[in-house]
Amino acid sequence: MNASRLSTSRPQNGFAHNEGSETYSAQNDRRKISEMFAENVFNLQAMKEYLTESTYYKMAAVIKNNEKIDLQTAENVAKGLKKWATDKGATHYTHWFQPLTGTTAEKHDAFYKPSLDLNIQGMESLTAAELVQREPDASSFPHGGLRSTAQARGYTIWDPSSPAFILETALGKTLYIPSVYISYTGESLDYKTPLMKSCEALNQAATRVCHFFDPTVHNVIATLGWEQEYFLIDEEHYRERPDLMQSGRSLFGNKPAKNQQLEDHYFGSIPERVQNFMVDFEREALRLGIPVLTRHNEVAPAQYECAPMFEELNVAVDHNLLVMDLMNRVAIRHGLKVLFHEKPFAGVNGSGKHNNWSMATDRGKNLLNPTELPGSNLSFLTFFVNVIAAVKRYDTLLRASIATAGNDHRLGANEAPPAIISVFTGTIMADVLEHFKKHGLTTDSNAKEMFDLNIPKVPEAKIDATDRNRTSPFPFTGNKFEFRAVGSSANCSSAMTVLNAMVADQLHTFAEAVEQRKAKGASIEAAVIAQLQHDLGEVESIIFNGDGYSKEWEKEAAKRGLPNVRSTPEALDAFVTAESKALFSRLGIFNERELEARHEVLLENYIKKNEVEAELYLELIRTHILPAAYAQQSVLIENFHGVTAMGLSRAADKLRLESERLNGHIDSLRESTDELADVLEKAHTKKDTRSVAVYMATKVRPLCESIRVHADALEGLVDDAEWRLPKYREMLQLC
Repeated sequence: MNASRLSTSRPQNGFAHNEGSETYSAQNDRRKISEMFAENVFNLQAMKEYLTESTYYKMAAVIKNNEKIDLQTAENVAKGLKKWATDKGATHYTHWFQPLTGTTAEKHDAFYKPSLDLNIQGMESLTAAELVQREPDASSFPHGGLRSTAQARGYTIWDPSSPAFILETALGKTLYIPSVYISYTGESLDYKTPLMKSCEALNQAATRVCHFFDPTVHNVIATLGWEQEYFLIDEEHYRERPDLMQSGRSLFGNKPAKNQQLEDHYFGSIPERVQNFMVDFEREALRLGIPVLTRHNEVAPAQYECAPMFEELNVAVDHNLLVMDLMNRVAIRHGLKVLFHEKPFAGVNGSGKHNNWSMATDRGKNLLNPTELPGSNLSFLTFFVNVIAAVKRYDTLLRASIATAGNDHRLGANEAPPAIISVFTGTIMADVLEHFKKHGLTTDSNAKEMFDLNIPKVPEAKIDATDRNRTSPFPFTGNKFEFRAVGSSANCSSAMTVLNAMVADQLHTFAEAVEQRKAKGASIEAAVIAQLQHDLGEVESIIFNGDGYSKEWEKEAAKRGLPNVRSTPEALDAFVTAESKALFSRLGIFNERELEARHEVLLENYIKKNEVEAELYLELIRTHILPAAYAQQSVLIENFHGVTAMGLSRAADKLRLESERLNGHIDSLRESTDELADVLEKAHTKKDTRSVAVYMATKVRPLCESIRVHADALEGLVDDAEWRLPKYREMLQLC
């Protein structure tokens, strides 16, 4: 479909939900961010207004000090929450949870309860029982064998640490209650439950280590600042591409002549239509308490990024999922479609979701802040080295945490970190570590302080403690680690659960070693320094400060014994090793059944996504690409007969060669699609899920890619008027 054939009926401003005067309109909202922020969130500020004083302080203790909520407090909260929500116009509520589909789920119930007595008017209510626990039908959610077909019961249970919020549509408002999701037997069937358990495991381990330096620390929280990359295309182009609609990525298409080679899109001027969309969804997000404050063009054409400030990790994950949902909803109002797939377009940059992770104490200290003199900051060095040690011990598990069918297309490409897990420290921190390993603490500073630009009127600029390395999957970026390998469509929970767990385990190991040294007569400081120096000698192979894209690094990594795990089925094996089972079990995050079930679900997801793509290959080749090629072939044959009749032999020869080239790709497509149909039939003759997944990775995917070569060649040979699928040059030039 040509761009000129697009409908002109798309929304022109897209800001308002509808024309009603009571409906929120971003177009007419001229308030400052501080005036609208979190107005649709039942946070502590709202609780102070709608709860009794005693209930408010109990909830504050639950949220800030990890205290358990009692039934009477829950009853009081339910009444206040209902009053707050209905005052704002909400008519329904839902427990909002994260099943193993990777997305979110919800079932709405009305506040209104009719009376059985016809003489008494019904009323809106929300009880503690309804707030705390609901029973969704668990039969159709992935479970990995944790329940049989006949056992459908599951429970959603309120998570008080993540605030409830109101989501608006054009015709109504609904109260959303963040919740965990478990089976009838209490095993986790979601992403939030293990994430929260991992946060508590990290809290206990990090607090234990903090007491070596500050006994007044009571709690440590993990913090997260995610960066969400995405593509934005015209909705009508999207609807003309069945592959985008059903798989999230384009299975066919040639790079446009102008793509990203001029490097002019990155941080470039944002098209007005796109900026209107950004303003719209950002205001929706801000009203929901999501501090989305950054927006910019990314490297590829039609690719963009948004990012919030840092938040407590569990809340940050909820906010990321909510933002993705908001972006999808708001894009429709602007005649646009958001693509979160890791590699929606071949040949240009794919999309990630960089997870900027750190730890902070209840006293407000960032444990990964090096301060002005990192070489003398023993607390910082302790946590810095232990994170690196955790990555060294559990690198394959960290790789498994981001393994998906979509991310397999991205990892190792020119815009993404490789599948080899390594840590970037930066040259300054590398020098600090080298000195510390040999000599211990130092008050010397290796940091450069200011740029001397020698330009009149231009102020001096401060130099950061580390450079940025976009080729590293796990770089240190000044006061946090940035896990860059997470895919753009992913739920952050998977990667963050694993990262929390491995760091917690390493911190406990470190604390035990320090305590043993102390028991032998060493001071705390001497014991900590000695153990860190020992650990540094063990982790050097995981530190790499060079170009992670280079072929030289692949060779060097192999020499260091670092695995390069390229496919999801192979990567996921790390979840079910004896070491991983022991890790998650001793931290109380997963039992063995839960871990094996998760492994099974992830393999099934990989298989199904590849099946969908393979079926789309067959459908689109047969119903779109070959018919277009046949039409072109008919034109060539007709032209050939015409010029032959006219005696134009040279023209006839050229038409013959063009027809033969076209026919060669047609024959190859027919043969390879027949082969693909046969290969798909054989996939499920394999004995177990992993064997099917490996078959998909080694047989189905390579065959699909070989089919694409011929289909893309035909795109360049067929008359543009006959090619029904919108091309990359149309989809990626959004203005």
